[in-house]
Amino acid sequence: MPLLFAPIGTEVKVSRINGAAEVKQHLNEIGFNIGTTITVIQKISTGLIVKVKESRIAIDSSMAAKIMI
Repeated sequence: MPLLFAPIGTEVKVSRINGAAEVKQHLNEIGFNIGTTITVIQKISTGLIVKVKESRIAIDSSMAAKIMI
């Protein structure tokens, strides 16, 4: 299931990242690694605000759709 559809407040783990190598590398660099726990903080009109490790990150819908949980 894509991260885009995760319920607010639920902790989920990254199982796979889809997309081009550049997209995977970028997401890896900002903390979206396989096995990483993510919490959806808020859904906004353009995407999501998530907690990754100790950081809050805004991610747009197209990127959130590439992160499988």
